[in-house]
Amino acid sequence: MRLLQDEAFFDIFRTNRYSAFHLEVEDSYHTPSESEPFQKFLDGRVDDFRWHQPWLDLVQESTTAGRRIERIRIVSVPHVDYTRWGLTVAPLNIAAGEDIRWLPRHLLNDSDVTADDFWLIDDQRVVFTVFTPNGTFSGGAETTDPLIVDRCVRVRDQLWKLAIPHADYAH
Repeated sequence: MRLLQDEAFFDIFRTNRYSAFHLEVEDSYHTPSESEPFQKFLDGRVDDFRWHQPWLDLVQESTTAGRRIERIRIVSVPHVDYTRWGLTVAPLNIAAGEDIRWLPRHLLNDSDVTADDFWLIDDQRVVFTVFTPNGTFSGGAETTDPLIVDRCVRVRDQLWKLAIPHADYAH
């Protein structure tokens, strides 16, 4: 595996050919870069979402070039605060071109998912997201191992059929 950090990680969205699929399996993420915006949400304060603009720009750049960005968020019901916050942020991602779907955890068998979040790039490589012990995003561990890639393709295909589009889920 190769660790992709900083721009090397974000370049996967500029250099892929046709798709980037993200599976998120945790109910909450405690990344320091999101702590202030998340606290604003909890406090009921208005957020200008400037902190999120670099990701939105990257999504728009990629999708405007004809590449898909898709995401499934596996969530527990009832929702934790982080999921409720994610439901309010998701429309920004969708407006930028991302297809976000939600999958309630109780609809799954444990064998349906992987233990780790991952990005599946062009169905040819997998980039597992890597966080430090304090929750800081530190990049992605990339592999092209055919067994891992095939497993992640199968997981994606299986879960995509079950996942609920944001517009239907957030009604």
